[in-house]
Amino acid sequence: MGEATMKIAIHGRNFKEQATPYIQELFDELRNLGVEVQLSEPFGVFLEKSNVRPHSTAVYGSRSQIFDADFFFSIGGDGTLLETVTHVGARQIPILGINTGRLGFLATTSPEKVGKALEHLLAGRYTFDDRTLVRLESDRDLFEGLPFGLNEFTITRRDTSSMITVHTYIDGEYLNSYWADGLIVSTPTGSTGYSLSCGGPVVLPHSSNLIITPVSPHNLNVRPLVVSDNSVISFEIEGRSRYYLVSLDSRSRAVDSTVQLAVRKEEFKARLVKTGGENFLYTLRDKLNWGYDVRN
Repeated sequence: MGEATMKIAIHGRNFKEQATPYIQELFDELRNLGVEVQLSEPFGVFLEKSNVRPHSTAVYGSRSQIFDADFFFSIGGDGTLLETVTHVGARQIPILGINTGRLGFLATTSPEKVGKALEHLLAGRYTFDDRTLVRLESDRDLFEGLPFGLNEFTITRRDTSSMITVHTYIDGEYLNSYWADGLIVSTPTGSTGYSLSCGGPVVLPHSSNLIITPVSPHNLNVRPLVVSDNSVISFEIEGRSRYYLVSLDSRSRAVDSTVQLAVRKEEFKARLVKTGGENFLYTLRDKLNWGYDVRN
């Protein structure tokens, strides 16, 4: 008996023209290695327009149609990888982020290094980097059965309405009432995203924390707070406007103030694949231009 065929599912977004030859090379290489490939429907459509031949007609239109993949490739930037996480869900299929945009925190494999990464995968030379997800618990299904996010959960005011008051509790104990444009609960992975731009700390990936960061708070003495990711954080929201927005990563819904909301750590994780060479601290220095100073 020969070895079982490797199966790889691929989701992607449109990429720049200069990435095209590398993407084509990836698909050629997958075919040469006899890897079974399945594409997300929108990515399949995009490849056709870009004249990239994936050598596979297998597509999935919904999450339930994704085959029993050994790996999931996300081709795009960090936003594409966040979408891929929702496709994978609780199945924890390992995700390799192939970056076709600017340098990403999550999508760290550059297109020209894809061949090398494939070699590592086939030879078993890789490690898993499991990332905590944040889960929304609500009395309504706000996110179509996908109530989790890799970066953050946010509550924000809608459009130009006046600010909102978010009464916040940790494990049922009153923490604070945030009088602000909104509030972010971020994972360590999301600490370098929206939370950071609102003054939150950078928290290293496996720190077992959640970060509560206010968005444009009216009382200037409130500060971001780092709590254990075993905490349950719940909210009551008041405001002049009846509606406000809740978001998980890039998905948002308008809700009214009668909805019950609490967040906690999700039971499953997002499993990222590292094939050597990628180093979070290096990416951090590079992305945030640490140590870069025109005077030096």
